[in-house]
Amino acid sequence: MAKKRIVVLYGGRADEHSISCISTAGVLNALDTERFEPIPVGITKDGKWIVNGEDPRGWALDGGELPTVKITPESRPVLIDPSRGKDGFFAGAPEHLNGSDSNLVSLNDPEMRHTLTSLGHVDAVLPVLHGPYGEDGTVQGLLEMMGVPYVGCGVFASAACMDKHYTKIVLNAAGIPTAPGIMVDARNFTAADVLDKVEAAGLAYPLFVKPSRAGSSFGVTKVEKAEDRETQQDKLAAAVATAGEHDWKVLIEQGIDGREIECAVLCPKAGEEPEASWPGEIVLDHQDDDQFYDFDSKYMDASASHVEVPANLPVSVLEDVRDVARRAFKAVDGAGLSRVDTFVTPDGTVMVNEINTMPGFTPISMYPKAWEATGVGYTELITRLIEGVLR
Repeated sequence: MAKKRIVVLYGGRADEHSISCISTAGVLNALDTERFEPIPVGITKDGKWIVNGEDPRGWALDGGELPTVKITPESRPVLIDPSRGKDGFFAGAPEHLNGSDSNLVSLNDPEMRHTLTSLGHVDAVLPVLHGPYGEDGTVQGLLEMMGVPYVGCGVFASAACMDKHYTKIVLNAAGIPTAPGIMVDARNFTAADVLDKVEAAGLAYPLFVKPSRAGSSFGVTKVEKAEDRETQQDKLAAAVATAGEHDWKVLIEQGIDGREIECAVLCPKAGEEPEASWPGEIVLDHQDDDQFYDFDSKYMDASASHVEVPANLPVSVLEDVRDVARRAFKAVDGAGLSRVDTFVTPDGTVMVNEINTMPGFTPISMYPKAWEATGVGYTELITRLIEGVLR
């Protein structure tokens, strides 16, 4: 049987660029090359698509400089003709990397016809992209227009789950509880207005102020209760400004007295019932009451935390988490995979924190670890995801 040719997209314009690179290293090293022929396509931080750049298989979290997709002397631009569908991926001459800001071309251009080389027939795309410009429905929309199958959630689910504010709206409409919160426009706010909104919503401290459409805990601030109103206004305004550096849409959420429990959901083939892994927990190894699970804890400091799957909770509570994760996945019209992050309160209530439609695949990421603990190995997991979209 001929191998299926899979474009693996990585990098991208989001803050999570380097995490995407490391996730891709894990995916490529675990890919069943007896069944699949990978075509790694990197996306630079300024949005250029390339092939023949640095081999991502060698990238790792080793405490050194985070990897990035860079243009090298050997790299060539990837150019796309959407009208050609699965045969619409081409590599241009190296000089085109500096000649155009667009990766969309017309093959009617005589000059382009003589310098483009087809990347061959593509059976599917695996977009290992985290955050905006990859996990938010933008790439998914391009692939939909091309008629190219791809792994993961579709346009709506990707966009809705990228926006934590709209995730709450969809889940609450489905009867799934989420942390109480409000939305603030960082482009036009005053400190007094923010505090007034917090008080009107009855939000209890501590508060977490975060970009609504960013991932990996970028721009998140924990705000405690201050002694006086003026100080409280200043603290909230500073937190909104920090989040606003990543997204003008800022979410202010009430802190939840509960444990953060994550559940991996798998649904390789559209229309099938989603499966849920045993839920896991990220246990922080540095005992600091003011610490929360930030970017460094997730990706940069392997000693900061460890994963426990299944989480140390009664089986009945673990099953409740699995049930909520499956329901949440279906409520947002999920497909392929997602990681549903929940809070479990002391009385056993399960509420959804957020849904990650392309969760990390780094060596210390929860998604592959949760499935491994549930009996699905890394390679099998990737194989099932790809085979589920092939047609």
